[in-house]
Amino acid sequence: MIPRYQRVFFWILAGAILLMALFLLRGCEQAREKLTRHRDETPIAAPVATPSQSVQLALADDADGSIVMVQRDVALPAESTARAHALLARLIAEYSYKTSAHPIESGPAVDDVFLLDLPLHPAIATGARTPRTSSAQPAQSAGSQVPASQLAVVNLHGTFADHHPSGIEAETLTVESIVGTLYANFPRIEQVRFLVDGQPRETLNGHADLLRTYPVLNTATRPAQGNH
Repeated sequence: MIPRYQRVFFWILAGAILLMALFLLRGCEQAREKLTRHRDETPIAAPVATPSQSVQLALADDADGSIVMVQRDVALPAESTARAHALLARLIAEYSYKTSAHPIESGPAVDDVFLLDLPLHPAIATGARTPRTSSAQPAQSAGSQVPASQLAVVNLHGTFADHHPSGIEAETLTVESIVGTLYANFPRIEQVRFLVDGQPRETLNGHADLLRTYPVLNTATRPAQGNH
């Protein structure tokens, strides 16, 4: 007959093995959830029925805090707002690559881009009279009108802003790379404003100011690189 102490020891050992198995299963489940949560969620661009064309991207480099213009061959839609959206999506996607000099977690980054003609005019109330053109100032002919400059409103995804590397330099480089990319590809855009999930937000992730209007200018600080 098996002694009582051996039976007690056996059940204690069996219980310990069961607890270890449960801990291992739980650990595997947590690891799987973590891998799923951080998988590459960069949206795959839909096929575009247009030939690829050379565009300029203002890419940031964390090593020396610089921005350099590089050429990429990208198929872009013809419509201006869709074109700007696709271009900025490609810019942010470049930062999710393993070899990126300005690494950012992959995932949706730019929800929308809106292009508004400048200057912005307040809405005219119903029934109000529109100002008359002075007789001393002849109206311009349709053929002589100069295209208006534009304000670009870039609506960022909240998850992108929340998970962006925090720090004044990292956030400023991202903002300046967006501004520089718009400068290089959209000559009518003169100003840029940012929203996050359709709402004003004070900073990108604690530092870079998103409430100001950014003038569009060349933010590159190093000579342009060739396409690769």
